Amino acid sequence: MEAADIAFVVICAALVMLMTPGLAFFYGGMVRVKSALNMLMMSFIALGISSVLWVLYGFTLAFGSNYSDADDGGLIGNLDFLGFQDITAENSDMLAFAVFQLMFAVITPALMSGALADRVKFSSWALFIALWITVVYFPVAHWVWAADGWLFEQEVIDFAGGTAVHINAGAGALAAVLVIGKRVGFKKEPMRPHNLPMVLLGAALLWFGWFGFNAGSALSPNGTAALMALNTQVATAAAILGWLIYERVRHGAFTTLGAASGAIAGLVAITPSGAHVNPMGAILIGVVSGAVCAWAVSFKFKLGYDDSLDVVGVHLVGGLVGTLLVGFLATDGLGGVEQFGKQALGAFSVLAYSFVVTYILAQLIQRTVGFRSSEEEEVAGLDLAYHAETGYDFSQSGTGSVPVSSVPETADVAAGEKKVDA
Repeated sequence: MEAADIAFVVICAALVMLMTPGLAFFYGGMVRVKSALNMLMMSFIALGISSVLWVLYGFTLAFGSNYSDADDGGLIGNLDFLGFQDITAENSDMLAFAVFQLMFAVITPALMSGALADRVKFSSWALFIALWITVVYFPVAHWVWAADGWLFEQEVIDFAGGTAVHINAGAGALAAVLVIGKRVGFKKEPMRPHNLPMVLLGAALLWFGWFGFNAGSALSPNGTAALMALNTQVATAAAILGWLIYERVRHGAFTTLGAASGAIAGLVAITPSGAHVNPMGAILIGVVSGAVCAWAVSFKFKLGYDDSLDVVGVHLVGGLVGTLLVGFLATDGLGGVEQFGKQALGAFSVLAYSFVVTYILAQLIQRTVGFRSSEEEEVAGLDLAYHAETGYDFSQSGTGSVPVSSVPETADVAAGEKKVDA
């Protein structure tokens, strides 16, 4: 990389880092007030755990063979860079790439937290993150992006993470939900978002950071990055429209939650495909993903699983839409039935691997230290149970009445009226 490329990648890494706090706000506003802080913390703990493990062994397992002559069979990287040994400031291009890819490793497990909202032990969630990125994310990242990764060698198009991030997280979320079970009162009690403005703020931060996520994957401020940035914008916009149109026809209203969710669906769908389609193709991908994800979110009630914040409906389904459609819409000579077959191979192999391994991990944690919180903790709220805090301290807001002693003795407001009375 040239100096300008390194600067571009580092700036984009910072944008992607912002996505995890954005995700925390997006999810945090969607849960009930009693577990809002817990939802925020489920994203923030991912920043801590994933960052440390990335330096210890994650980067070398995901990308070690990219910088080595070793033949690792396309399944996992070697250990050449364990603990970032021998990587110094002189290897500035490798450092820039490593910090950029680190942010992908951070946000991918955090995406799954929305499916498990309101009902898992915080310590068990932290353990789950550490195990999951080790045995699921790092190998899949190698498959998709490493020079010898088997899906990379099969020419599967995944420019910025449709399979490695979104299908991976969505399939894992579904497996974990099936192990953990439904929230207390699911389908019986109202579980509406407690703060929709927070949801919209989180969606806006995600949208902003996603330009680094997608355009930054070009690793250079070139034409591919510019195309990816434009397609990111128009696909997201189109997905909002697609979601809201479906919502209006199906449910009779245009909701703010629908607009925010539609934006995320469009961002997910354009992630694997945006560098290989023109803006018209991006609009089509956006509209389709918005409508299909809206349908998928409502379909979960028929299937009976409790994906609290619609991770499966948005990330798994949106990732599938974007990964498969690029097989037909690619404009650089790659589109067609053959490429569609490659895309299907990539999408469903990652889906199957993530689902099976995540299911085993979740069962292992549930049967040993316990994954699910107690019913008492869930009913009372996880904020106090695990963090000894609440998101909103109403005790300091006053009683709403004015003490008599605080009312000044003033002249009547108008002739004949009584004095101000507390």
